[in-house]
Order: sequence, then C-alpha cells, then structure tokens
Amino acid sequence: MLLATAILLLFTTVMAAAPARAAVPTLDNIRVALFLQLPGKYTSTTPEATFSSPGGMTIGITVGGGAAAPWMTAPASANVSLALDDFKVKVLETANFANALSLYKYLQTASRTAYLTSLSKGGAIQYQVLEGAYTTVAEAQAGLARWSADAKLAPLTGGYKSELQGPFHLETPAYANKAAAQAAAAGFGNAGVDAWVAVREGKGGALYSVMVGAAASADALKTIQAAALKAPGGAGLKAVEANSAYLLLRSDHSASQTAAAPHELYQFPAGDMKLWIAPAGQQPIKLAERSGRTYRGSFELSAVNGKLAVVNELPFEHYLYSVVAIEMYPSWPAEALKAQAVAARSFVLNKGLGFQIAHVVDTTLSQAYYGTTAEQPSATAAVDATKGEVALYDGKVIEAIYSSSGGGMTADASEAWGNTVPYLQPAASPDQISEAALLNWHRVVLDSGETGYIRGDLVKDTGRKNEAGARILETTTDGINVRRHPIIQDTVPVVAGIGKGQTVIEIDSVIESNPMNWERGPFTGEEMATAINARVSDKINGLVTSIAVSKRGPSGRVTEITVNGKAVAVSSPDGLRSVLGVGGSLPSTKFEIEETGKMTVLGAGGQTDTRTGSAPLYVMGSDGRATAFNGEYVYAGDGKGNVRAATSAPGFAFSGQGFGHGVGMSQFGAYSLAQQGYDYQYILQYYYKGITIAKE
Repeated sequence: MLLATAILLLFTTVMAAAPARAAVPTLDNIRVALFLQLPGKYTSTTPEATFSSPGGMTIGITVGGGAAAPWMTAPASANVSLALDDFKVKVLETANFANALSLYKYLQTASRTAYLTSLSKGGAIQYQVLEGAYTTVAEAQAGLARWSADAKLAPLTGGYKSELQGPFHLETPAYANKAAAQAAAAGFGNAGVDAWVAVREGKGGALYSVMVGAAASADALKTIQAAALKAPGGAGLKAVEANSAYLLLRSDHSASQTAAAPHELYQFPAGDMKLWIAPAGQQPIKLAERSGRTYRGSFELSAVNGKLAVVNELPFEHYLYSVVAIEMYPSWPAEALKAQAVAARSFVLNKGLGFQIAHVVDTTLSQAYYGTTAEQPSATAAVDATKGEVALYDGKVIEAIYSSSGGGMTADASEAWGNTVPYLQPAASPDQISEAALLNWHRVVLDSGETGYIRGDLVKDTGRKNEAGARILETTTDGINVRRHPIIQDTVPVVAGIGKGQTVIEIDSVIESNPMNWERGPFTGEEMATAINARVSDKINGLVTSIAVSKRGPSGRVTEITVNGKAVAVSSPDGLRSVLGVGGSLPSTKFEIEETGKMTVLGAGGQTDTRTGSAPLYVMGSDGRATAFNGEYVYAGDGKGNVRAATSAPGFAFSGQGFGHGVGMSQFGAYSLAQQGYDYQYILQYYYKGITIAKE
C-alpha cells in the first residue's frame, strides 16, 4: 500500500499556488521560557542563571509591569550570575578555600543547588558554602535538618554548625560609588557581621549601598542589627522594605572553583521585580546553564511560584530560525524545511501565551529551541521564504502538530489524546526513508543462554547450522557489545561483551531500530511492574504476567491495554508510550507485543496447550523418556532455521513502527515527499486535511 502510494505521488503533477491573503494573526516578539516552574504543567528549574556576551550587556529592572531605563552594564565577555534572594543553608564559613571547595563539590553533587561565595570579614577573606534555593523558611529548615544529620559532612565542615540564611536585610544610605560601598561593606565585616554591596536604580545610573545580614526572619534580623551597631555607620541601618527592588552582590567562586577568580552573583527579591538583560552590542548572549547556548534578543528574569524563571524574548521569525534547524535536519530538501517552518509558525500562533509568562518553552513539550547555536543557512532560508505564512482551517490557525515518523501511517488525533480534530486524520506516510543505509542486526543466543543483538558487520556466516536449522555466526573482531535492543545508545543496556572468533546462534535478523521500525525488550515481569507502577495510580500487585492490546485506533495504534487482565487507566492513549517504557518511553503506540513467557504446543489432532510461568516444559521421546526444560531460556526451532526464543518467567518484547505521537505531519514523510518533487504547500495539505496556506 505504501509503495503504491509513493508511486502515485511520484507521477502526480501538483501546481504550486501562492499563499492566500487573509486576516492572519501576527506576533512580533515571542517569549520563550528556558527555566520555569508551573506545577502540573511544566518544570525546568535552575538556582541561578549565568550570562555573558562578547559585546557586554546592559541590565535593567521593571517593577509591577512598569518599564525601567537601563542602569547597569556588564563588561565584554564577563560572567554575571543572577539568582533569587531566597532561603538557604549556610553549611560552612572558613578562611580555607580548599576545605570550602571540597564541601561545595560534595553538596553540588548531592543537591545541584550549592554556592561557593566569599566576603571580607574580620579583616580577612572568608569563604561561605551555601546550599539551597528554598522558597519558604520551612523548606530551608528541612534542608538544615538534612545536612545536620549527614554524617559525611562532619569531616568536611570541621564541626561548623550550619545555620539559615534568608532575604531579611539591613541597609545603609547610598554611597557615592561602588568602591565606597565596598569599603563600607569591609568595615561592617571587620565588626564580624556579613555585609555585601547592594545596587538600586538611581537617576541616570545605579545607586550603591551596603546590605548587612541575611536573616531568615525579622526576629533574627534584630540580633544582627545589635551586632552591627559596633561598626561605623551601624546606627544608620534600616530594615529593607518588603517588595523593594534591589540587587545584592556576592562574589561567587562556584564556576571558576578558584580563589582568585570569582564572578559577580546578583540576587534579587522574589516579589514583583523583573530583571532584564540585553546585549550592549550586536553579539548574542550566552546562558551557561542551558548548555552554554547563545541567544538572540533579551532575557527577563523573575520569580514564578517561588522559583527563578528565565524567559528569552526575541523576534518571532528569528526564533523559527533555530526551531526549524533543530526540529528537522538542515540537510533535508528545501521544500521539507519550508513545510516545517510553516508548521512551527502555526503551532505557536495557535497556542498563544501558553505558559503563563511565555508563549512556549524551549523543549519538545512545545518545540525544540537552542538559540543561535543551532541556526543553519538552509533553515533560515526556509523561514525567510515562508515569512508570515500559516496553515488555516475554517479561518483559524491550526494546531500544527508534527512528529518524527508516522511509521507508515499517521495517527488520528483521537488515538493520541482522545479528541477528534477534523484536520488531524490518518494519512499513509512514506516514512521508509529513515531506514536508508542502516545495517541489519542479528538477534543471537550466547553460550550463557542469554539473548541480545549484534550488529551485522561484526559477524560472519560460518555456513553451518545447528540441529534446529539455525545459522551459526562467528564474530570477526574484539570488543563487541551484545545489546538488549538493536541500536547503539547510552540508554540501551549491554547484555554481554564478547571477543573475536566466538560462535553464536542466530534467532532472527532485523534492521537497526529507527523511526520507521523498532524493537524493545524483552523485559521481565518485574521490570514491567516497576515501570507501570511508576506512572499509574492504580498499582499492580506483584509481577506483570500478561499484557494484551484491548483496543486500537484507525491507524492501528494501541489505545487501550490490559495488564494481568485489568485495563490500565491513562490520561490519554499516547501516555501508554511512557507507561510501558522500561528505561525510557516506547517510541510510539503503533506496536505488537510478544509474551516471551508463553509457549503454545501443537499436539495430535490440532489440539494446543499453552504454557506460561515457571512450570517446566517436558519433551518425551519414542523411548518414553521425558526431558524437562526448566532453565531461564527455552528455544524452539522447526529445523528450517525458524527459531523462537521464550523465557520460563513472564517476559514482554515490543515491535513497532513510528517515532512520536504520530499525529499530523510526519517529518520523515515530508522529507520523502520533498524528494519526489512536491512543494511545501502540498506536503502540508497532505498531512493536515482541508487546510489552506495563508499570509497577511
């Protein structure tokens, strides 16, 4: 059917039409959340965000939605970190940098929210190791209890008693400049209290003051105030007003991990304050915590649900430059890239401000977006060539869903999410292109009785067969990893390692797992129970002994399964990919299940006997003697080379087609259609039924 479809498409002439003119929604700038916590919807957090730009940066603030003029700059290529002024645990204060660094590394490994900072105190530099980005004092107290009970900390802290830090501060009047504020902070430090330079907005630039203490409560701040009276200027200290806008400056050694090279860490209150950063020149801004990627436009930082939110704001079309280059291979035909550009543009305009303070996020929950780091000339050209074009159905911008591969047939929307969408219907999809140039893998039996996959170019046929007619293969090199699935990925376990000259028995041969065809498993009943129970509320008692498909949708995708005879409840059918995934989701819901722990024996008169579980299988010869097969693995052959691998205990292997939810445009299908000479409009209208392509 697919081959016939491909041939039909090849010889059909389609005349490209100019996009219709219509009232199309527009978006000048898009807001992309890189870090944001929205409980129940999206979570990607970081305790701090570190920015730099070759041309320097300009920093400003907005409070309560009001715009503020730029009032602070960062030098070219200098790292500047931003974080919330929240609750933390001070785990150590010491003059010994090596001790502080050792503790920082331990805490960072354990919690990923550690800081190594320094300040002038008692006439010397003291290093403080802080942990946490806690929203409330109760959370910080729980953190304090955790670290106080950690026996591994004692050798690293030398008996130092951990304490809480928080966003309650005292503040001096403004000083003439930053240097004067730094000198005043050192004076407070000489009196034995923590003090830092603070920055506020002033007329024509920044104002510098000193903030003293970082208390976790107003009462604790009173104790600090009494101690600060001993320092020059201590009598003039006043408590910082709640919801006021400021930046508290710490010296941060976390990134450099050296005593001599701290960078500036600015903390701002978790209120209405919004901090923004823009490049001072034409160079993009680098964000270290997002894999060091660089981005066009500016950034806004704020507190959302008590956590640091980082949003990149940039021209909408420039955002698409990155998305198209990541979501589709830039080397693919131009018409496929144009189809991707229109789909990506339509997807955003359909969603609106979908994430409270942002239109989209930068992951595949929306669309993958990696900033300028990912941009490629071919993708940029595709975006420019289709500027402003969107897909409409009944006059409205469609939700242009797409996935990597339809596995030969795209899905109906109901098969993925349970709802019907008129333009998201199944379509035969020429996705076989993803298998081009891939190697075959052999599923083999090792001397241990275990099974796994070996890549075809690592073995040779000996020309011999065993008694069951199965081929005997011989390895041709050393250092071969026998893998659980026929694909090389870090997440795919290695069953065993074997060397050159070893013989193995071939069970079958399959092409390397790819977006068109894939294999997963077999998985044990225990593994399946663990995976399923991690994702459903109605837990399974004991092992999984059976998994059966109870319903399929129009394209053949699984929409319901039963486990141990009981239907599994999921929020949407596509959720079954996650529910059934061991070590990661299944690639798609278009699959078949083989229960490897079940064997059916055909007897005289056509009668059958199905065996499951750990009961041994007996084979009786003509002499009346019976042999029990009660090992972990059982292999049945017909003497013609056809072998089935079964397990004595329950086991489950999945074979499927497609990658992703399968709804809407198949990207590999778009590639194939473009190769056959079809333009982007035809590709879009092929996958999204009844749409028109329009631009303003």
